[in-house]
Amino acid sequence: MNQEQVLCELVQLSREMGDPSLDYVILGEGNTSARIDGEGFWVKASGTRLAEMGEEHFVKMSLAGVRALLGASGLGDDAIRDGLLAARLGKGETQHPSVETLLHALCLEEPEVAFVGHSHPTAINAITCSQAWPEAFGGRLFPDEIVVCGPAPLLIPYVDPGLPLAQAIGEGLAAHREQHGESPRLILMQNHGMVALGKSARQVLDITAMAVKAARILLGSYAVGGPAFLTDAAADRIHVRPDEAYRRKILDSQQEN
Repeated sequence: MNQEQVLCELVQLSREMGDPSLDYVILGEGNTSARIDGEGFWVKASGTRLAEMGEEHFVKMSLAGVRALLGASGLGDDAIRDGLLAARLGKGETQHPSVETLLHALCLEEPEVAFVGHSHPTAINAITCSQAWPEAFGGRLFPDEIVVCGPAPLLIPYVDPGLPLAQAIGEGLAAHREQHGESPRLILMQNHGMVALGKSARQVLDITAMAVKAARILLGSYAVGGPAFLTDAAADRIHVRPDEAYRRKILDSQQEN
């Protein structure tokens, strides 16, 4: 897929994610990105609205340039802003990349991740903003949640958006790979929102939709006694069952076409 095709799919992903009827974002909330190649990626420009995105609303960024900021320490807001502006690849670019560009660069460097969607669904945030959010997200509720969103989300306690959040997610991604042997498909951030990591734009949308459905079911379960999570053994079984692995493969192949 050439960079024009990538950008076209990213525009479509953004508009679908910004559809007001889905209640994933409002106003200028949320951001999206896509890897172009090993050197660059597209990311939503700051202040733009997902539902109204066009090709002109994305900023082309250097992965190496953004990665250099992630390794720095003691950077203030102005230094981070200047560093992100310096990492732009587009000639004559005047737009500022999203404040979450650092987060996107990290996620796009995960194995098999080509598109990333960060959103603030009301159903998700009703839980991430609650006192019991880690426990609420501590188990899986139904098989399709596992098939689409993976065996477990990565949970990130609240930190300041921008560089601190990206650094926390970087540590979390490494720990998740160590524990589960694979990258997460879903990141849930306290008092903030969610991130979907996918091989394709379609997969990002599917992960987001399934995570929101799971959150709605979870919220409903608390009205009738609380969630009845699958046992760890049952959840692990779903993740490795040959028929579910086949179904996941078919879903992923459809998403890549």
